[in-house]
Amino acid sequence: MALSQTSKGLAVAVVAAASFGLSGAFIKPLLESGWSPAAAVTARVLIGGVVLAPFAILALRGRWATLWRGRWRLLGMALIGVAGTQVLYFAAIERIPVSTAILIEYLAPVVLVLFVWARTRRAPKAVVLAGSAVAIAGLLLVVSPGGGKSLDVVGVALAVTAMLGCAGYYIIAARPADGLPPVALAAGGLLAGGVALLAVSATGLLPWVVSTRDVQLFGHPAPWWIPLAVVGVLATALAYASGITAANMLGSRLGSFAGLLEVVAATFYAWLLLGESLNALQLLGGALILGGIALVRVDTSGDAVREAPAPEGRPQQSAAPDEAAAVPGAGPLAASGAATAPEVPLG
Repeated sequence: MALSQTSKGLAVAVVAAASFGLSGAFIKPLLESGWSPAAAVTARVLIGGVVLAPFAILALRGRWATLWRGRWRLLGMALIGVAGTQVLYFAAIERIPVSTAILIEYLAPVVLVLFVWARTRRAPKAVVLAGSAVAIAGLLLVVSPGGGKSLDVVGVALAVTAMLGCAGYYIIAARPADGLPPVALAAGGLLAGGVALLAVSATGLLPWVVSTRDVQLFGHPAPWWIPLAVVGVLATALAYASGITAANMLGSRLGSFAGLLEVVAATFYAWLLLGESLNALQLLGGALILGGIALVRVDTSGDAVREAPAPEGRPQQSAAPDEAAAVPGAGPLAASGAATAPEVPLG
């Protein structure tokens, strides 16, 4: 890969991480002003989906049949990668700091390592096992009551469940693209996820509460629509578009390392906007989590994306170098694929 291409990809990856990291810090003031997690997620993903829709239409170039062929992947993305994971993440940050929640959610690659191990019955390489152990040790420090203020047990449980949903997202993202452009998958998943959340909320299963009260930003009151617009346009639409672009330019391994920047960005925004900070033990735990995931991703044996033969009558399309590392949102987090994710079949 040419140096100039790598440099450009890293620059775009920084934009993606900085954009994705905004979501927790700007959504939390809405939650504190009375918004329910379901309402906040629905508004976010619908705004992002509408902004991305024109780009998805251009990318499809009239090939609407690809949407039907990818319907199950798109539905899984909508229900797991968009709706489920984000509601759980936003519910978690109602109770625990944004930085703690995102550190827990970023353990998803470790879950994938264990999943692949159980499914294939092939032990991971030593560096992967070492990285998983280091990351789990870091998690214990992050959530340990002895590390500072006692954390809400329900909030931690919600963050762990969001981590499982994030791992499910990676599995779905690793499926063959079958001609569906990543931006179309992102836009379709956001719009379908928003519609699903509206439908479920209409039944009363998910609390649906919105508020037009002012929120606190930078220590000052601000209209409620400002953080919502920032999250919908920047932390969703821009983040997905730039993240997918970076993934295609960098390849899965380098793109995964670049994706770790979202943790740094989210923690910085939480400190700047919300006054949240990590104590010394939690900072050490966060460093161990990032270091452990970096070790997990050093193994490149799963980076190759296998190409399935095209059905008769359909032209074969080569897989992008990082089709398997499509970008999640935050809850949906930055472009990042576990090293073994492309080898995981769904279903």
